[in-house]
Amino acid sequence: SAAPCGECSMRRERGFTLVELLVVFAIMALLMGLMPVAFDKLRESAQYRNTVRTMISEMRAARQQALLSGKESRFEVDVQRRIYGGENGAVHTLPEPLSLRATVAGSEVSSRGVFAIRFLPSGGATGGSIEVVRPSRDGVRLRVDWLTGRVTQETLLP
Repeated sequence: SAAPCGECSMRRERGFTLVELLVVFAIMALLMGLMPVAFDKLRESAQYRNTVRTMISEMRAARQQALLSGKESRFEVDVQRRIYGGENGAVHTLPEPLSLRATVAGSEVSSRGVFAIRFLPSGGATGGSIEVVRPSRDGVRLRVDWLTGRVTQETLLP
């Protein structure tokens, strides 16, 4: 009579109960539901960082080009068409969730609405700032000093 009870307890240990399976499936469904939200936030964050890095790099390259060539160089932002870049470099498209704001000298705004910061061979610039804004309204301001042409960044708070 001891053998059948041992077999019964062995059978219970080998399988899962219906409740255990339902709990596992519920946890999996919850995780699958959260994955797209987490992925979207991760993608938006990566696009933001890449845009800021590219923009700073393009501005510094325009400054360097002016210093080395002895000729003025421009960094341009087209807020309407959502593109930016140096006049001799590649044109970059702003990713969709981000937005741009520009503050430049009045003489550096074209009739097409393109904002420019001009870097001078002497090391200076026309100055200005470009803001890259996230959907959460925080972001970064890239500031170009008119006297030195130096490009710096500061955090925008929502």
